[in-house]
Formats: sequence, C-alpha cells, structure tokens
Amino acid sequence: MNEKLIVLGTGNANAVNCFNTCFALQNANEYLLVDAGGGNGILKQLKEAGIPLTAVKNMIVTHAHTDHVLGVIWVLRMIATAQIKGSFSGEFRVYGHKELLETVRTLCSLTLQKKHLDRFDNGVRFIPVSDGETLTVGPWRTVFFDIRSTKMKQYGFSLTLQNGRILTCLGDEPYNPACRQYAENADWLLSEAFCLYADRDIFHPYEKHHSTVKDAAALASELHAKQLVLWHTEDTDLCNRKAKYTAEAKTQFGGEIYVPDDLETLTL
Repeated sequence: MNEKLIVLGTGNANAVNCFNTCFALQNANEYLLVDAGGGNGILKQLKEAGIPLTAVKNMIVTHAHTDHVLGVIWVLRMIATAQIKGSFSGEFRVYGHKELLETVRTLCSLTLQKKHLDRFDNGVRFIPVSDGETLTVGPWRTVFFDIRSTKMKQYGFSLTLQNGRILTCLGDEPYNPACRQYAENADWLLSEAFCLYADRDIFHPYEKHHSTVKDAAALASELHAKQLVLWHTEDTDLCNRKAKYTAEAKTQFGGEIYVPDDLETLTL
C-alpha cells in the first residue's frame, strides 16, 4: 500500500473558512498525526478523513502556538478515554521539544479530568526530542530539527518514507539556512505560504514572520526539492486559491506543486 499524506487543515491561525494546518501520514493501517489545529475541530476533521483515533499511535507537535497545540488536548482526551474503555490498544506517543511537552502537559492539567491525566506516562508517553536527533516514529526514521524560530521555539522534521523518499516539514515560519542539511534535496517539501506575493501589502506576511508563495517556491528551487506542498495560508479566496497559488509558484519552481484543500489526500 502506498503511503499517504492526509491533509486535515490548510489555514493559518486566523482562518475561519478552513481548518488550521495539520496533517496525518498513513502507512497501511497506522497513522502519524502532526499537530492538531486550534480546537476540537480536529475531531471532525479526523472523522471526515476516515481516520479512527484508535489507529493513531504517534503524534508530532511542532510548537505551542494556539492554532497547532489546542487540538492536541482534545486528541489526548479522546485517546485517554479510549484507553480507559479498553478500545485503544498499546501506547500513544507524543513527540516534541522539552519545553513544548511541558506546555502540553500544563494545558492538560488545567483542562482534563484526573482519570485522563492518570493515563499520562501510563499509556500516553511524552517523548522529548532535541535538535538533530534521529528517532523511529512508527515505521518512519525521523530527524527532528530546530527551525530557529523568531517567535517561539519550533521544530521541523525530515522523515524517510518506506519507499526511500524524504519528506521534510519546515514548520510554519520562513526557512533558516542553518536547516539546509535537513531540507536540501527533499522529495517532498512542506512549506507555509501565507499569501500570494502579489497580495503581500494586504496580508503583511513579513511582519508576521511568514513567507509568500513566491518566496516558498524560490526556496524549493534553491533547495532542489522535487515536490512542493504549500499551505498555512490566508483563507479569503479558497475557491481560487489552488489555481492562483500554483500559477505564482510555477514562476519560481519547476517541480511538482501541490496546493491542497482541507481533507485532500496526496499519495507519497
């Protein structure tokens, strides 16, 4: 079975017409969840995507911004409930840098019931990762790296698919050259693209520490990526987003370009 990238959300923090950017990777009947959006909408997105939570064994959380981390609380609540009921077998593992995992645990301690918290370290395991560390996450060899965020500590990762191809998630801020070894020659490069370069004076991506479509595509070309996925965008024109973003990206990048909609699936 081909591995798949299941797009659960494509919007930025302020998006209301689509869900915040998060996704799942599928290998056979096992799923890896990456971030979880800004609330319990993650449960609806998982349901619509046909992903049973009982089949999600691993989660990577990149950083503690609300549009990435608040949905994590809901996922942990539902996983803990399933474990209590006996419908979730095995361990659920959450990967993230040390400070981030401490934040997740604090948020959970303030919002979840004791019965859920009692599953932590006893069915739900938090695994801190460090810059440059390589771990096996599910079936995937995964290298974690600090993206050198200017706003909040954030990790990206480079993952080896079962077919040998490399998928690199750059996080949701502009690329830092210090991360080149993790991003260069990626088969799949996942990049934020806040808005069209032509609309930069409307959405002010640079002031918000984000990139435009043109910037992300030029970077993909510089890094010799083969396929580029653009998301974490504004949501004012979703009907035309795919066509407009693809057209602008093509001016800078000659590889395959994907501008997915929520709940779209890409075969890896």
